[in-house]
Amino acid sequence: MTELPDLEPTARRVTRLLDNITDDQLSAPTPCADYAVRDLLSHLIGLTIAFRDAASKTLGPTTATSPDGPPPELPADWRTQLPRHLEEVAAAWRSPAAWEGMTQAGGVTLPGEAAGRVALNEIMLHGWDLARATRQEYEGDEPSVRELIAFLTPAASAESAGEAEEPDAPADLFGPPVDVPADAPPLDRLLGLAGRNPHWQAPR
Repeated sequence: MTELPDLEPTARRVTRLLDNITDDQLSAPTPCADYAVRDLLSHLIGLTIAFRDAASKTLGPTTATSPDGPPPELPADWRTQLPRHLEEVAAAWRSPAAWEGMTQAGGVTLPGEAAGRVALNEIMLHGWDLARATRQEYEGDEPSVRELIAFLTPAASAESAGEAEEPDAPADLFGPPVDVPADAPPLDRLLGLAGRNPHWQAPR
């Protein structure tokens, strides 16, 4: 059996960022267009809950709600709530059963093996968004970065060729791919595949 991706290293990296986010940074811009830091944090809370429930096939409002539109207001207890949800979503995807069969997240029905990788990709990329927006260092977990490059490459290739997207690797998951040199660091290549400019910097 192929070893399944582990969400825990990436979830822990994102959790470590949270202690260094100050209240005055909540209104700062992020690499996500139209998202301030507070919006990104709220989005992370919603997606960690959704993908936690997708792993256990607990389908309902948390998995049926589309992420389109403005995120809800950031809860006052986000500093304790988000670390808990990051821990929960990582634990939920440790179960081999989470990767089997069909599930739902963001109102989309998809295979469990794809949903788990989408969850990892969301946490990885939005962790980088937070780090850049708040001027923190961020290193992707190497096995996870390799896994996600392989996951996103077919979708990016299909989009650039005008072909139908792969069913297990949704094209345009974050935005149109950004050209990144083939010899760039793996995280930079992943960022490009996910529609990020690796050189984005928070305005001073």
